[in-house]
Amino acid sequence: MIGLLFGLTFCGLLFTPVMLAACPARCECSEAALTMKCVSKDLRHIPTGIPRYTRNLFITGNHISRIGSETFRGLDNMTTLSLSNNGITELESQAFSGLHSLLLLDLSSNRLAVIHPEALAIPGGALRELNLSRALRAPSAIADLARSLRRDTLGALCALDLSGNGLGALPSGMFSRLPALRRLLLANNSLATLKNGTFSGLEHLEELDLTRNAFRTFQGESLGELEGLPQARLLLAQNPLSCSCSAWAFARWLNGSRGRAGDADRLACASPPELRNSSLLEAGTAAGGGCRTGEGIDLALQTPHVFLGLVLGFVGVVFLFVLYLNRKGIKRWMFDTRDACREALEGYHYRMEVDSDPRLARVSTTADL
Repeated sequence: MIGLLFGLTFCGLLFTPVMLAACPARCECSEAALTMKCVSKDLRHIPTGIPRYTRNLFITGNHISRIGSETFRGLDNMTTLSLSNNGITELESQAFSGLHSLLLLDLSSNRLAVIHPEALAIPGGALRELNLSRALRAPSAIADLARSLRRDTLGALCALDLSGNGLGALPSGMFSRLPALRRLLLANNSLATLKNGTFSGLEHLEELDLTRNAFRTFQGESLGELEGLPQARLLLAQNPLSCSCSAWAFARWLNGSRGRAGDADRLACASPPELRNSSLLEAGTAAGGGCRTGEGIDLALQTPHVFLGLVLGFVGVVFLFVLYLNRKGIKRWMFDTRDACREALEGYHYRMEVDSDPRLARVSTTADL
């Protein structure tokens, strides 16, 4: 009996280092919380030997440049993966295909330049939330992302964060294969207009954040895109909105659907200067009648153009009047100029004939003698 106890104790001591070594170097593991963390450990690649029990993996604040296709093999239980702020520039094809149960993927604050078409493909399409805020650092990255989102591999995605990427435009139909998307964050970019079809396929979208972009107004295709999201709560504040007549239709639309824009009362005019910081809703209502009749067109923009037109018209009238008063002198000058030109051309023509015919040259010389 004593020998058996001694043997068990010896085996326990023997395997204790192995159990402790199950957590990769410079990382922290908690089997009770099913979590592994490698935060600001100056890692150059994803560590190997990640415990299979891990459901929540946080590898942030390191120096990892790429995610390969074999990086996360065998981690079927993982539901949350955060790779933010690692300086990642490339996602290879099938980078996350080994994570069959992944629900949340955080790639924020990276420097993505290359996203392979199948980089975000996850078997079974389990992914629910994708965070790419402040992550796209090359013009080609948004095109790569659009191709990846159109591949029918993210059909269950509910939330997509693309804020803070400096986006100037969105490819048409970029979100058309995301029928389950409920929350789309596009704040803090450089969007100034929305092309027709930008939000096609998002009939069930519940929240659209377009705050802190470059929109001066929403009209035409842009307003049509907002109208095509009947269930979405819109956030539009902190855009440089113009309160000229071009924004009247947008202001009228907002007044008629205040429930759609969750921050309608916070929308303020950025121009013209005399209306800066005024409420867009109030300015649009006040100017609405004038805009409808064509009499209240943005005076701040209209007055300089009208004044310039009046000045140019006055100068033109004076010029014509001067011409009228001097019509006889001008006519005489025209006749004199015509006669002078005719004599010069006749002399030039005669010289050409003399030079081209030697006989005329001899006659001319004899006559001179």
